[in-house]
Amino acid sequence: MLCRFRIYRLLFAAVLFVLPCVARAHDIPNDVTVQMFVKPEGQHLHILVRVPLKAMRDILFPQRGPGYLDFQRTAPLLPGAAKLWIAGFFETYEGDALLPNPQVMATRISLPSDFSFASYETALAHITGPPLPDSTDVIWDQTLLDVLFDSPIQSERARFSIQPRFARLGLRVITVLRLVPPGGEVRAFEFDGDPGLVRLDPRWHQAALRFVDLGFLHILDGTDHLLFLFCLVIPFRRLRALVPVVTAFTLAHSITLIASAYNFAPDFLWFPPLIEVLIAASIVYMALENIVGAGTVQRRWMIAFGFGLVHGFGFSFALRQSLQFAGSHLLTSLLSFNIGVELGQLFVLILLIPVLQLFFRYAVAERMGTIILSAIVAHTAWHWMLDRGARL
Repeated sequence: MLCRFRIYRLLFAAVLFVLPCVARAHDIPNDVTVQMFVKPEGQHLHILVRVPLKAMRDILFPQRGPGYLDFQRTAPLLPGAAKLWIAGFFETYEGDALLPNPQVMATRISLPSDFSFASYETALAHITGPPLPDSTDVIWDQTLLDVLFDSPIQSERARFSIQPRFARLGLRVITVLRLVPPGGEVRAFEFDGDPGLVRLDPRWHQAALRFVDLGFLHILDGTDHLLFLFCLVIPFRRLRALVPVVTAFTLAHSITLIASAYNFAPDFLWFPPLIEVLIAASIVYMALENIVGAGTVQRRWMIAFGFGLVHGFGFSFALRQSLQFAGSHLLTSLLSFNIGVELGQLFVLILLIPVLQLFFRYAVAERMGTIILSAIVAHTAWHWMLDRGARL
């Protein structure tokens, strides 16, 4: 019995000894920034990647002293880590053809103070240059892993795409990617998590389809824009009468959206909060107009056009991050986004009108229902307006 107890104690001590190592190997970093360069050159696609070494989980890198990275014993582990944790989490395409898994051509450890990834040329020279001395004292989880990948391609003039899945590297992963086309201007991308397939040089119809989809989804996700649309629908509830009103709203926000994309909008810190306040105020106004009397359809489309100019700036703030995916087709993408918004609005109308008609027919009298629904919307938008105004 005593012997068995001692065995259990030894096993328990062994588990306690192993657990810190396992936990350290499986810790998920909070914030990870991935830097990438993609450069087609001749028959090769060169891909430079920089990631924090601590994102290479399940690998215990050799250390010395108080947690310093042992460079000499770590070097043989780097190609395998790069293949497992980086090459295994992105796919590249030439046109629509999936390229073979990239080969690891070079790896090295860098210090957090290194700025060689400011350009492709300095990053390439750094990765292929001499490594840090073995005597360098740096804590292992403060270092960076730089990797040079290579994939065979047919032509450097082809259109390339990439599908990164780096979200697994940390709780929050931001990827900064730069395409270096032959003889062209460097094109920069920045995205959070896994963005899906990113076309680095899209054709016009590819950009158009992407932005139609963005516009459609944006109107469904935008609570303030949906409430404004709801206010337009409450007093009329006839699709034929509402289509001109909604179209006027779309035309108006198209004007300011395009103007903002071409940098004709004010560039002051107070401008975005002001627009958010005005958007909430437009909802309050429309709701109050419904309460006191909606007026005519002609009056309603003119008001919708005026407020659409304000909402267009709001759309531009939300769209700004996505314009990086437009490639060289900025205007096409903006117009496509507006088409998507219009389609989304018509979709909402088709769903909303029958629901309101049933509500007014069986639940409450038309005038009373208009007042109740508009009062609820006005109350909500009023609080939005006050909260947003406090940020001005």
